[in-house]
Amino acid sequence: MSTFRNYHRNIKIRIGQIFLSDMVAGAIFPFIAIYFAEYFGSTVTGILLILNVIIGLIVGLYGGYYADLMGRKKLMVIAGIIRMVAFAIMALANSPLMTSPEITFVMAILITASFGLDGPAADAMIIDITKPSERKGVYSLIYWSFNLAFAVGGIVGALTFNHYLFELLVVMAITSTASSILVIFFISETMEKKVKPKEKNVLKSMFTSYKDVAGDKLFLLFVFAGLLIQSIENQMENYIAIRLNNEMQLQNILGFPFSGVEMVGFLKSENTIIVVFLTVFVTKLVTKWKEGPTLLSSILIFTLGYVGISYFNNIWLLFGFMIIATIGELMRVPIQSDFLASIPTDDKRSSYMAVYGLVFNGSMMISSFFVTLGGIFSSEVMSLLILGCGFVGFMIMKTIMVDLKSRRDAQLDN
Repeated sequence: MSTFRNYHRNIKIRIGQIFLSDMVAGAIFPFIAIYFAEYFGSTVTGILLILNVIIGLIVGLYGGYYADLMGRKKLMVIAGIIRMVAFAIMALANSPLMTSPEITFVMAILITASFGLDGPAADAMIIDITKPSERKGVYSLIYWSFNLAFAVGGIVGALTFNHYLFELLVVMAITSTASSILVIFFISETMEKKVKPKEKNVLKSMFTSYKDVAGDKLFLLFVFAGLLIQSIENQMENYIAIRLNNEMQLQNILGFPFSGVEMVGFLKSENTIIVVFLTVFVTKLVTKWKEGPTLLSSILIFTLGYVGISYFNNIWLLFGFMIIATIGELMRVPIQSDFLASIPTDDKRSSYMAVYGLVFNGSMMISSFFVTLGGIFSSEVMSLLILGCGFVGFMIMKTIMVDLKSRRDAQLDN
């Protein structure tokens, strides 16, 4: 495995840019559902969040398509500028001059769309400049940076979102500007040869590009299982966040009162801090176990943890179930990522990664829909529905496990 100093300069810059971008996301998005619920109500908020995710999904497919036409860097620059401007306007919409949840929502859509726009391009850039032998190290570092950023962002958001939202958004706008500067001036283009579209019609050309990917049944089942499992974690930013805000009474830890909003931030931070400190240890441990049973067991452990968080209000039980959920996450991620890397064909990596972006967008859609359901059903029913998502994801992974191993072994033999 190569050391950090031997990595391509783009990788080093990208790590820093990921930290800045994800710190921004960690400080804002775990609390944004609460913000909209207070102005629009839970039911309408759920619909608005679903709309936000649908737009991000569509933009993500365009981003995956154009990443092979325009180049990786150009899309990343455009997306970065959109985020920078959107955060500045969002700050203005929550300033002493005015308060506009409607403008805030539109800007939230633009920010989500910008992540969808440059996500496939950034993923393709990493593949462009890494050797197969160093990818595990690179992706482990990216995973670590992502979680550290969310830990910092979650703490910042928990302490400032309720009472210092304007100041928080100003800082986020400045941070987004710094992230854009890194991309514009320090990252180089990595795509050696641009691909010409086979069709003049954009939609028809996109359909042709994704046709082969859509025909890969194993990959589609893997994606569907992934989005169900990921939707459980996303409940933390949607249904669970709103539930804790509405149901959790003020509780004291060492004399300091904690509300539901603050608990959301600290649970997210607990998760990411555990990931930061235990990723290497748990990854080394699970590599010694049989990957199939370990992956399936990790899904069950992960699901159990979040079902507990979705039901209880006691601070210590919430912290305990988050430990359980995080252990399941740490067991699952390296094995699931290994299988994912073995599925795409060499000539369609960008298209595969763009479709795999459906895991994020689709899971956000499911968790956003749960916000609406949470305004209708009791906490007990909602916990059972979250359990159902985990069980279905578990059963799909169990069904395709043999084929996943065969696909991965076939690539190792080539």
